[in-house]
Amino acid sequence: MSIDSKELEVRRKKLLFRGGHRGTKENDILIGRFMDAHLASMSEEQLERFEILMNDVPDADFFKWATGKESAPDEYDTDVLHMIQELSNAR
Repeated sequence: MSIDSKELEVRRKKLLFRGGHRGTKENDILIGRFMDAHLASMSEEQLERFEILMNDVPDADFFKWATGKESAPDEYDTDVLHMIQELSNAR
């Protein structure tokens, strides 16, 4: 089921705030670059996967996965994480 564009925009704004306030400067910078490049064009499904990364994954784990220092568990190893890795030069 698809949601309307207003609701998607609200989700994007929440992610913009959450992504810029992760707790570590390194993650804030990395996620900020990702959001600048992709947030406006992400599908509803991609937004959902990004929300899971932002809400469920601790900063230290996220940074290791995003920079390619460690492999992410299968449930988090998604197209969205790969897009972040590309911006961090991990891929």
